Amino acid sequence: MMEHTIQKVLIGNYEDFPISLGKAVVIGNRELAVFRLSDGQIKAIENKCPHRGGVLSEGMVSGKYVFCPLHDWKINIEDGMVQAPDEGCVQTFKTIVEEQQVYVEVPIN
Repeated sequence: MMEHTIQKVLIGNYEDFPISLGKAVVIGNRELAVFRLSDGQIKAIENKCPHRGGVLSEGMVSGKYVFCPLHDWKINIEDGMVQAPDEGCVQTFKTIVEEQQVYVEVPIN
Protein backbone atom coordinates (compact mmCIF):
# COMPACT_ATOMS: atom_id res chain seq x y z
CA MET A 1 0.00 0.00 0.00
CA MET A 2 1.10 3.55 -0.68
CA GLU A 3 0.95 4.54 3.00
CA HIS A 4 4.02 2.43 3.64
CA THR A 5 6.13 3.93 0.86
CA ILE A 6 5.59 7.66 1.49
CA GLN A 7 6.78 9.64 4.48
CA LYS A 8 5.31 13.03 5.40
CA VAL A 9 8.07 15.26 6.76
CA LEU A 10 7.72 18.67 8.43
CA ILE A 11 10.10 21.11 6.72
CA GLY A 12 9.19 24.39 8.39
CA ASN A 13 6.69 27.16 8.89
CA TYR A 14 5.00 28.68 5.85
CA GLU A 15 6.56 32.06 6.63
CA ASP A 16 10.05 30.47 6.54
CA PHE A 17 9.78 30.26 2.76
CA PRO A 18 10.28 33.63 1.06
CA ILE A 19 8.17 34.37 -2.02
CA SER A 20 9.87 33.51 -5.33
CA LEU A 21 13.07 32.30 -3.68
CA GLY A 22 14.29 28.75 -3.34
CA LYS A 23 15.32 27.09 -0.10
CA ALA A 24 17.37 23.90 0.13
CA VAL A 25 15.94 21.25 2.46
CA VAL A 26 17.74 17.99 3.25
CA ILE A 27 15.68 14.91 4.13
CA GLY A 28 17.78 11.81 4.68
CA ASN A 29 19.95 11.34 1.58
CA ARG A 30 17.80 13.68 -0.54
CA GLU A 31 18.19 17.38 -1.12
CA LEU A 32 15.08 19.25 -2.20
CA ALA A 33 14.60 22.75 -3.54
CA VAL A 34 11.48 24.22 -1.97
CA PHE A 35 9.80 27.26 -3.50
CA ARG A 36 6.97 29.53 -2.42
CA LEU A 37 5.50 30.76 -5.69
CA SER A 38 4.08 34.23 -6.21
CA ASP A 39 0.56 32.76 -5.95
CA GLY A 40 1.37 31.38 -2.48
CA GLN A 41 1.74 27.71 -3.44
CA ILE A 42 4.64 25.76 -1.97
CA LYS A 43 6.37 23.40 -4.41
CA ALA A 44 9.26 20.99 -3.92
CA ILE A 45 11.58 19.49 -6.53
CA GLU A 46 14.88 17.66 -6.55
CA ASN A 47 17.62 20.26 -5.89
CA LYS A 48 19.76 19.24 -8.85
CA CYS A 49 19.53 20.26 -12.50
CA PRO A 50 19.61 17.21 -14.81
CA HIS A 51 22.16 19.00 -17.01
CA ARG A 52 25.25 19.52 -14.83
CA GLY A 53 23.84 19.18 -11.33
CA GLY A 54 23.24 22.90 -10.77
CA VAL A 55 21.73 23.79 -7.39
CA LEU A 56 18.16 24.75 -8.31
CA SER A 57 17.34 26.32 -4.93
CA GLU A 58 19.83 29.05 -5.90
CA GLY A 59 18.16 29.70 -9.26
CA MET A 60 16.01 32.64 -10.31
CA VAL A 61 12.28 31.99 -9.98
CA SER A 62 9.82 33.42 -12.49
CA GLY A 63 6.18 32.38 -12.18
CA LYS A 64 6.16 28.58 -12.04
CA TYR A 65 9.68 28.21 -13.45
CA VAL A 66 13.16 28.15 -11.96
CA PHE A 67 16.27 28.92 -14.00
CA CYS A 68 19.32 26.81 -13.18
CA PRO A 69 22.09 29.10 -11.90
CA LEU A 70 24.75 27.28 -13.95
CA HIS A 71 23.48 27.32 -17.53
CA ASP A 72 20.05 28.98 -17.27
CA TRP A 73 18.04 25.85 -18.02
CA LYS A 74 14.33 26.60 -17.48
CA ILE A 75 12.52 24.02 -15.34
CA ASN A 76 8.81 23.88 -14.53
CA ILE A 77 8.53 23.75 -10.73
CA GLU A 78 5.07 22.14 -10.91
CA ASP A 79 5.86 19.07 -13.05
CA GLY A 80 9.68 19.02 -13.04
CA MET A 81 9.95 19.19 -16.83
CA VAL A 82 12.89 20.96 -18.42
CA GLN A 83 11.66 23.40 -21.08
CA ALA A 84 12.71 23.12 -24.75
CA PRO A 85 15.15 23.29 -26.41
CA ASP A 86 16.74 21.56 -23.38
CA GLU A 87 15.49 18.16 -22.28
CA GLY A 88 15.08 16.20 -19.08
CA CYS A 89 13.19 16.40 -15.83
CA VAL A 90 13.66 16.55 -12.09
CA GLN A 91 11.69 14.66 -9.49
CA THR A 92 8.81 16.56 -7.90
CA PHE A 93 7.48 16.07 -4.39
CA LYS A 94 3.99 16.70 -3.04
CA THR A 95 3.76 19.47 -0.45
CA ILE A 96 1.05 20.00 2.14
CA VAL A 97 0.37 23.15 4.17
CA GLU A 98 -1.57 22.57 7.39
CA GLU A 99 -2.01 25.31 9.99
CA GLN A 100 0.97 27.28 8.63
CA GLN A 101 3.22 24.20 8.80
CA VAL A 102 4.77 22.93 5.57
CA TYR A 103 5.18 19.21 4.96
CA VAL A 104 6.65 17.34 2.02
CA GLU A 105 5.98 13.73 1.04
CA VAL A 106 9.08 11.74 0.17
CA PRO A 107 9.43 8.10 -0.84
CA ILE A 108 11.03 5.85 1.75
CA ASN A 109 14.03 3.98 0.34
